[in-house]
Amino acid sequence: MPEETLLAFDYGTRKIGVALGNTLTGQARPLRILTPVTREQRFSQVAALLDEWRPDRVIVGLPLTLDGGEQPASRLARRFANQLQGRFGVVVELVDERGSSLEAQQILGTHAADDAVAACVILQRYLDARIPAARV
Repeated sequence: MPEETLLAFDYGTRKIGVALGNTLTGQARPLRILTPVTREQRFSQVAALLDEWRPDRVIVGLPLTLDGGEQPASRLARRFANQLQGRFGVVVELVDERGSSLEAQQILGTHAADDAVAACVILQRYLDARIPAARV
């Protein structure tokens, strides 16, 4: 598998968590939280990240219900993923984000959700699913 740089987004209407990772190390790390007020600010901030990190692939968390069904937030995340692909020409993959905020809270030891850590959890799930567990 060729080495790829990955950016992940935990999309929310007020905040967007961002994480960075790569397939060589198989590790993800929280990067930052975007807090755009307008649509233009959102895409300007995303464009700056894409320009800085030049990811080979972008991962977007897909919020599903506990039983795996779609919910209103699912449509918003899909729309954001489609906009990233259409606007920036990047390869985008959706990853089930169920429980990522809770897992982020457990990692941090607090009830305050850190959207960047949630994005990191989502990206780490993607990496763990794609990269063989046995590494040399």
